[in-house]
Amino acid sequence: MLKDSNIMAVLPAKDISRAKDFYRDKLGMEPSESMEDDSVMYRCGNGTGFLIYQTENAGTAKNTQMGWETDNLEREMEELRGRGVAFEDYDFPGLKTENGVATSDWGKSAWFLDSEGNILNISQRA
Repeated sequence: MLKDSNIMAVLPAKDISRAKDFYRDKLGMEPSESMEDDSVMYRCGNGTGFLIYQTENAGTAKNTQMGWETDNLEREMEELRGRGVAFEDYDFPGLKTENGVATSDWGKSAWFLDSEGNILNISQRA
């Protein structure tokens, strides 16, 4: 059943054109298809992907909404910073970042916002 199916994240956007520009210019991604005029699909590794759709609810979530796993967090952050992505700094009980990176026994993670206020993450397992 579902455990054997591909999974797809769904992200909201107040302005789908602005979101497309962000994902192209900042993350280097091109849409794989358009579902309708107000939504777009992106494909990533291993059959994964995400849909962005236009809604006024964008940017209201206060939690990580989607993340990528990498084998070199610092390299990814350097490239993204070079494209103008700013990483978030957090200081919560159980989560503190230094220069945008949180480190734990699990590995390392960093968070940034997309153009629509969605909280995105990249991580590297230890």
